[in-house]
Amino acid sequence: MTTIRRGVEADLPQVLGLIQELAEYERAPQEVTNTLADMQRDGFGPEPIFKFFVAENAEGAILGIALYYTAYSTWKGRMLYLEDLVVTEAARGTGLGKLLFDAVVHEARTTGANRMKWQVLEWNEPAIGFYKKIGANLDPEWHNGNLTNEQLLAYNCNEAVMSL
Repeated sequence: MTTIRRGVEADLPQVLGLIQELAEYERAPQEVTNTLADMQRDGFGPEPIFKFFVAENAEGAILGIALYYTAYSTWKGRMLYLEDLVVTEAARGTGLGKLLFDAVVHEARTTGANRMKWQVLEWNEPAIGFYKKIGANLDPEWHNGNLTNEQLLAYNCNEAVMSL
């Protein structure tokens, strides 16, 4: 029997393991620079910036996670951003992903979010199939912009904003 519940700090070692498994699946294991200490600070420190749900089996093993945070749309107001939905390879296809997704949708509703967003890689056919099956909008018009840590540090900010 698998239980869906809110994540707690003690879950973080297993959560980080699932994040590393996801990075392997997405062919980018070297991209994970997040640490357990970072996650403890960012999820359970004085100003938490993310929350998560876990799918846990009867033995206490975490088989999946849905990590999310509140964001803000200038057009729509409060929104919930699903950063990652991960189900360990052995448990894929069992319905755990849908249960985790359902938990995040319920959280969006109960927190007054007007929108929920997430991303999916263009080659991740199982995930794309799931999102299409539930009737989600997969928008091909938007490009994702990112600056790496190195790019953030190298970027030249205008002096006028440096004292904000």
